[in-house]
Amino acid sequence: MFSFVRNALAFVLVATAGTAGPAEIAAPKPPPLVTPWTNQVSTTNPLPEYPRPQLTRPDWQSLNGTWQFAGASNLNTPPTGQTLGEEILVPYPIESALSGIMRRQDFSYYRRTFTVPAGWSGRNVQLNFGAVNWQSKVWVNGTLLGTHEGGYDKFSYDITSALRSGSNEIVVGVWNPVETQDIPVGKQRLSRGGIFYTPYSGIWQTVWLEPTNPARITRLDTTPNVAAGGLDLVVQAANAGGQPVTAQVLSGGTVVGSATGTVGASFRVPVPNARLWSPTDPFLYDLRVTLGSGDTVGGYFGMRSLGKAMIGGVLRPTINGKFVFQLGTLDQGYWPDGISTAPTDAALRFDLEQQKALGFNMVRKHIKVENDRWFYWADRLGLMVWQDMPALASGREPSAAGRTRFEKELRAMIDQHKGITSIVQWVPFNEGWGEYDAGRIADLVKSLDPTRMVNHNSGSNCCDSDPDPGNGDVIDDHAYVGPGISRPPTATRFVVNGEYGGLGLRSAGHEWPTSGKFAYEWLPDSNALTNRYVQITSRLVDLMNGNGLSGSVYTEPTDVEEELNGFFTYDRQVQKMDFARVREVNQRVISGALSVNRLASLRVTTPGYTNRYLRHAAGAARTDVISTSSPTTDRQDATFWVRPGLSNASCYSFESRNVPGQFLRHRSYRVYREANTGGTFAADATFCGRPGLSGAGTSLESANLPGYYLRHRNEEVWVDAASGGSFNDDATWAIGAPLWRSGADLTVGQNRSFRVTTAGYDTRYLRHRDGLARTDVITTASAVTDRQDATFTVRTGLADNSCYTFESVNYPGQFLRHAGYRLQKASNDGSAVFAQDATFCGQPPLNGGAGNVSLESINYPGYYWRHYAEAVYIATNGGGNTWDNAASFNADATWNNAGPLG
Repeated sequence: MFSFVRNALAFVLVATAGTAGPAEIAAPKPPPLVTPWTNQVSTTNPLPEYPRPQLTRPDWQSLNGTWQFAGASNLNTPPTGQTLGEEILVPYPIESALSGIMRRQDFSYYRRTFTVPAGWSGRNVQLNFGAVNWQSKVWVNGTLLGTHEGGYDKFSYDITSALRSGSNEIVVGVWNPVETQDIPVGKQRLSRGGIFYTPYSGIWQTVWLEPTNPARITRLDTTPNVAAGGLDLVVQAANAGGQPVTAQVLSGGTVVGSATGTVGASFRVPVPNARLWSPTDPFLYDLRVTLGSGDTVGGYFGMRSLGKAMIGGVLRPTINGKFVFQLGTLDQGYWPDGISTAPTDAALRFDLEQQKALGFNMVRKHIKVENDRWFYWADRLGLMVWQDMPALASGREPSAAGRTRFEKELRAMIDQHKGITSIVQWVPFNEGWGEYDAGRIADLVKSLDPTRMVNHNSGSNCCDSDPDPGNGDVIDDHAYVGPGISRPPTATRFVVNGEYGGLGLRSAGHEWPTSGKFAYEWLPDSNALTNRYVQITSRLVDLMNGNGLSGSVYTEPTDVEEELNGFFTYDRQVQKMDFARVREVNQRVISGALSVNRLASLRVTTPGYTNRYLRHAAGAARTDVISTSSPTTDRQDATFWVRPGLSNASCYSFESRNVPGQFLRHRSYRVYREANTGGTFAADATFCGRPGLSGAGTSLESANLPGYYLRHRNEEVWVDAASGGSFNDDATWAIGAPLWRSGADLTVGQNRSFRVTTAGYDTRYLRHRDGLARTDVITTASAVTDRQDATFTVRTGLADNSCYTFESVNYPGQFLRHAGYRLQKASNDGSAVFAQDATFCGQPPLNGGAGNVSLESINYPGYYWRHYAEAVYIATNGGGNTWDNAASFNADATWNNAGPLG
């Protein structure tokens, strides 16, 4: 039964019982999906929590609740003194079920009455709006107070002069043109569907009154200055020019620092022996600020530093001087009952708590700006935030008016959130949507807030038609399914994967009731979905250590309307993955733990030597300058299989890629490549991964010599104990992408045929027919055309010269490539996509057997050539497609590297 709580929650600091208002109570409508909090919404006092945690006053009065409502054709004739025909529950947007309206209105009016509490006599009264989308006009007792444009920023009016004794009237007119005008809209669309969603119009954040002195504090701009041991503070105020202000920093109720300054000017409040805020210790200080004329407000802040530094030869973002991999989700902040507005504060907190519990340490707030309490919970829980600017509509050049509006709202977003501890990065554009002057805008953002990183355009590799201007601090690639990056870090910009994932799972009874469900890859059940998430997310460690990746964003925490790629269903009722396994792999990524049974290379991180790799030469380990253009033997000597530790499976052993069965081991402190000779060999060849001693990468501690680490010294490799100097750098390795990606060799230039090895089908060969790859029974007596169709020339990989590309012998210039997971023959169009789709790395046979090989896609790691129902796909064991599953996967993905048929 659909019902709502109809009692006033006793949180507000000033009672509203004497407040006059509409005679009727707004009745929310049943939403398409019910969340666990839908029925907890109060119809008399919704969202009763104090709405502004960073600027608090003891007296206030919520105006949330039932207002009168009417649609309109314009905002020119406010219905002053009139009873409107409908009721709406504020602050839920007009289109939402919780509002009780649940329809689209271009123009509309809100109306309610209120009484100012007697105890406020003699003070000014402020009318505060958390957010109204998009244009609003506000009248009090028939007096127009002003017009505001902007759907995501806070605004206020001093209504003292418009008040009268007894009952007072507020009328709010709103207009939301959505994408019909050039305004920041984010994901809202009138023609919603796919990756675009239902609009949210009107009042969608808390409305409240508060009494103040005529001279009042309006904002606290807090900037932690860890290096200087204090908080840099600017107190913004109204009617208080030149007044002195006193600020006190408190911890546990005790004042730990105080200072005096002047309104509008920066001054420093000492914070001695500061406890630093971080995702692992999100400690917050309280703040009390008093204006010389008496106004006092409360607030809070965290002490932390943000920056970027060259660590192990790679530019990285830092927090408190250390590199922490920023692992987050693409949080879009949509709800099936409240659309843009969470039904309750507990619901708002839930999404962030769950992301933290899943092991994430960051959240990208995607082209939406949340209310202040969302940021409070991010601060309190310890989640770093990448804050997007809501985008102008995609697919068209912004008008002059649109650019003016965008920059006005961009400035407001930054100014109003300077004091949010958790925000570490600003993202003005996404995938080129509504983008213009990207370099100038990045510089503008940096000038408005030089303390945080600026990501000029998340996903500029994806959908940005303009060249990368090179401004800002971040290079941000999108890769679906991914993860992946296409550009390396530079001396001024670090690299992140701003979106990847999008793995989908249907959940009957928990889906938005429209057609056209969307995901980037579908999985059949929760176990397969979890397996696939673990598989792709595990790659982040290789990208971090081998390609300089510093952060990633998975799409996404919950389903949103047609998008079904969340950890939760849209109604937050169903967990779609095994959360324990998600947390385990996420923690493994943040800690930089290695993936076992994968090829890897170990790069030196000592400044000045970062082009050197650990390799074995004549048995002894050393470091040499090696690159992708170095001789094959050198690159193979510097490539190792990461195996479970021979003496401790939670640690690692490093097996030579080109001398199977031989491992790196220490003997008399020197490191060699040797075969297992028993005795102490297993322990000597086992190294335990530790956080990099230099602040990034991985340090490898000897399993049987605690405190001794694998380090390079004078081009040789030893196990040593800490000895000062450059030791921490010398004993830290970037363990990532292999210099030689193939774990099994094919001979370039030879013609080969590939025979099925699955029992009962081993007379079949891979061949192309009508362009598509399939398997057929072919023998030396078969037609010449059939035999030639099943014969390929092994070429050096188009995308990587340590892998392979397979050219048709009877269609020169045409190669095997995958498209839509199907293997097929196609002409080389010269594009980077074709080169990657046509490059496969030879790997040891998944099903074993002499002369056999498995062929792994270079751009879909974990996907192999696999025959299924006579067709040939790239497939992954346990994936979401029908050809990914079956007990015979390993056999089906193992091919005999046979002599040529044709």
